[in-house]
Amino acid sequence: MAEPRNGLQRSRTQRMIGGVCGGLAEWLGWSPNLVRALFVLVSVLSAAFPGILVYVVLWILMPERD
Repeated sequence: MAEPRNGLQRSRTQRMIGGVCGGLAEWLGWSPNLVRALFVLVSVLSAAFPGILVYVVLWILMPERD
């Protein structure tokens, strides 16, 4: 399990696209696959556009972990 970190940051190790879901998972102490599955589920249920928009905004705003 990843060591706890301060602040919400994009992951460098748990990334598929931009590291947003991996960063959220590390911050919450959850499995990255669970966060990804929840993201896909929420995106599909909200007609995909809002989920993609939120991901892009987080990708831009979240700093990358050192």
